[in-house]
Amino acid sequence: MVDSSGTQLSRGDRLRSILGGSAGNLVEWYDWYAYAALAAYLAPHYFAPGTAQTLNAWIVFAIGFFMRPIGGWLMGVYGDRHGRKAGLSLSVTLMCAGSLVIALTPGYGSIGWAATAALVVARLLQGLSLGGEYGASATYLSEMAGRKNRGFFSSFQYVTLISGQLTALLVLLLLQAVMPEAALREWGWRLPFMLGGVLALLVYWLRRRLAETPSFAQRDRQASSGFFTLFRHHPREAGLVLLLTAGGTLAFYAYTIYPITFLKNTAGLSDAATTRVNAAALFVFMLVQPLAGALSDRIGRKPLMIGFGVLGLLFTYPIFVALEGVRDGWSAFWLMVAALLIVTGYTAINAVVKAELFPAHIRTLGVALPYALANALFGGTAPSVALWFKHQGWERGFYWYVTTMIGISLVVYLAMRDTARHSQITED
Repeated sequence: MVDSSGTQLSRGDRLRSILGGSAGNLVEWYDWYAYAALAAYLAPHYFAPGTAQTLNAWIVFAIGFFMRPIGGWLMGVYGDRHGRKAGLSLSVTLMCAGSLVIALTPGYGSIGWAATAALVVARLLQGLSLGGEYGASATYLSEMAGRKNRGFFSSFQYVTLISGQLTALLVLLLLQAVMPEAALREWGWRLPFMLGGVLALLVYWLRRRLAETPSFAQRDRQASSGFFTLFRHHPREAGLVLLLTAGGTLAFYAYTIYPITFLKNTAGLSDAATTRVNAAALFVFMLVQPLAGALSDRIGRKPLMIGFGVLGLLFTYPIFVALEGVRDGWSAFWLMVAALLIVTGYTAINAVVKAELFPAHIRTLGVALPYALANALFGGTAPSVALWFKHQGWERGFYWYVTTMIGISLVVYLAMRDTARHSQITED
């Protein structure tokens, strides 16, 4: 394997690039998920008293997702034209800016509606960043991995995604342990965002020193990457990415983000217990990603996705109903682990599946844009939709919604070809 300059890449070079790209991905997702972990703490500072502050905070969370398709489009084209490394560097710069805005903006009591506007702008910047980050990192890791281990190495995209989410929860646990509750609610919640901004600056330095992928060097330079090119020449592949993502991303956010609110508001667990349960379940979830990725290298990607679809269709509703009645952390933990093991059939391999669908000249855009659209429609809205069902007095309607979307994606998994055997990534 050679890099973009024609230099031969050894296995060690390839591993260092994968680890370097993964480390940056971790920080990006930490910055993104710090908002979710701290939504209950920051809400009173950014929204007017007497309003539904927590719901407003989750609506802003969803708004950030609607910037991700724009980020996927603009930065996907940028990554296809200027290199995967350049796209990764640009995305982390935007994420850094968003985190620092949240950390430093005065509260509603000081500057009124301008505080709310600043929070929205910060999340739009982070959404733009992450829209490009997913496509660039998924493409980078998939192209850097060799054919025989592509599922295994690309699974680290979700390992680092989950690690970012887990790190955000662990930082919150640490603050809950060492700070008085009043201080944490007053100003301590800003510290994780400041940390995220500083770490993002370090990641920028790291990413500028990564090797470029061989696929980028060997792409068809006469072929273009762009919005109309994608949907004119690759409509089937773009549609596949959107539909196979819909059920998977909704299940992921329903099983990981919404329980932060669900276990407190519905099951009645304390803030600290909810954080501990979510962190422990995510740790197990993180560990099984490479195992599932390695399995896909041996049996193919399709069986794992079908497994997620069938099990998600059968057990999503029962698991959420059981979570309603839990009164202790261990019961909640095991139920969450069960749900997360089910969705592993999607999360561990979704990056490589998407990358394998597209030729190199349009791969970053092809992975990023349809995925970001599905995330905006189904993933980022999951907590808001769940709370809407709860406020309507029919919380279980959300369970049926998740189940239905998993069923739709299952139909796609059954109909599509196995990308491990029909991959567009041909370089090794």
